[in-house]
Amino acid sequence: MKVLAARFGLRTRLIAAFLLVAAISAATTAGLTYREARSAILQQAQDTAVAQFRDRVTAQAVTLPVDTARLQTICRTLAREGKPHTWIVFAEYAGLKVSSSDRPVSNVITTEFRRAARNSAHASFQRVVKDGRPWLTIGMPVMFDWGYGLQPTGITLYAVMPLLTEEANVGAMVTAARDGALPALLIALVPALLAARSVLRPVRDLRRAAAGIGRGELDTRIEVKGSDELAELAWTFNESSTKLQESVEELRRAEERARRFASDVSHEMRTPLAGMLAVTEVLDEDAAHLNADTAAAVRLISSETGKLATLVEDLMEISRFDAKAADLHPDEVDAAEMIRKTLQSRHWEARVDTELAEGVRALLDPRRFDVIVANLVGNALRHGARPVRVRLRTERRDGRNRLVTEVADSGPGIDPGVLPHIFDRFYKADAARTRSTGSGLGLAITQENVRLHGGTVRAANGPGGGAVFTVDLPLEGV
Repeated sequence: MKVLAARFGLRTRLIAAFLLVAAISAATTAGLTYREARSAILQQAQDTAVAQFRDRVTAQAVTLPVDTARLQTICRTLAREGKPHTWIVFAEYAGLKVSSSDRPVSNVITTEFRRAARNSAHASFQRVVKDGRPWLTIGMPVMFDWGYGLQPTGITLYAVMPLLTEEANVGAMVTAARDGALPALLIALVPALLAARSVLRPVRDLRRAAAGIGRGELDTRIEVKGSDELAELAWTFNESSTKLQESVEELRRAEERARRFASDVSHEMRTPLAGMLAVTEVLDEDAAHLNADTAAAVRLISSETGKLATLVEDLMEISRFDAKAADLHPDEVDAAEMIRKTLQSRHWEARVDTELAEGVRALLDPRRFDVIVANLVGNALRHGARPVRVRLRTERRDGRNRLVTEVADSGPGIDPGVLPHIFDRFYKADAARTRSTGSGLGLAITQENVRLHGGTVRAANGPGGGAVFTVDLPLEGV
């Protein structure tokens, strides 16, 4: 059933259902009409023949004893009087059997009917189909008034009448009903099309509206017509769309307020943080001359102040992406040399293995590419295990040259449940971990910088263990 539903559309199924109902109704009506008409035609022919044969037999003057010649004369007389149907008359008396034809016995008259006709004082009849042809058989005993009531003479007369004319009339009715079925179905196709159209129009409107909602056009509405179930569905859709639009607008306003708040707070904190960093640098220089507890406190303050400064810078950076204010300043650079500079500036060259394709010139924003590589390598060093490897290669796909950078570590890898959220802001793989050496925005900033270049970044687990981050950028720039 599901396969048929998928293969045929709703319009086809509605029309097919309508025509099926029309065909079943027509067939049922034709069947009932045929049965009643056939019964009426055969019944009329039967009643007429039985009444006529009874009257003709009753009118016969019979004297006993009867010889063969007399019986044959009676049979032929009755046969001539059969109007409008022609019948063959058979007579039986004691051992005599004669008829109006050249055959004294009929193979249409059954033994059971012969017995019933002899034992009855009235006319008996039976419809028989012999060799595919319908026959009406009538049997009636000849009675004689002996002065004290009618008594049987022992003579039994039978009339055998073909019903070919009646069957032909019934067949003509069947042919007419069959020939009229196709035009009737064609005529029924017109209301089926109209009904399918009236049902499918609101369904199509609903589909278009749902597609508009899916594209983010939350102001999409459906015109409500009528007061049936489809109209109620359209009204419900409009109400749901209105509430959805209001909810989304409220969420957008709340998100905008949150982003503005983070941006404003980050901006306001930059100035006091600059002063705090300057003071902590001085304290770090004098920490060696302080007692152990004071020196430890000074170094803790210096470390946490540095983390706070990093968080503020990352918040400001992510705020620029949210505000669509992040600019790309591409330049043609040596990609391998850029990676080496990133590792050297952070003193990571001794902790990281590299496999860099040499001589690859790419159109990149040097600062943002540096952030991409630094965030991924720093993440691998903090959460993975050595050795950490950085690979650089080029590929050609879809007619374009691509710059592919991989950062892999040898740690335990990333939990499959974490992978879909690895680039979410402030996402913690371990809910019990309240502190982190990073800001929680590094991978989110990496993803935004990659998107700004027109590329993609994905996280996975290597076949031999460890996390693998792959950055795919267009070699010629956006």
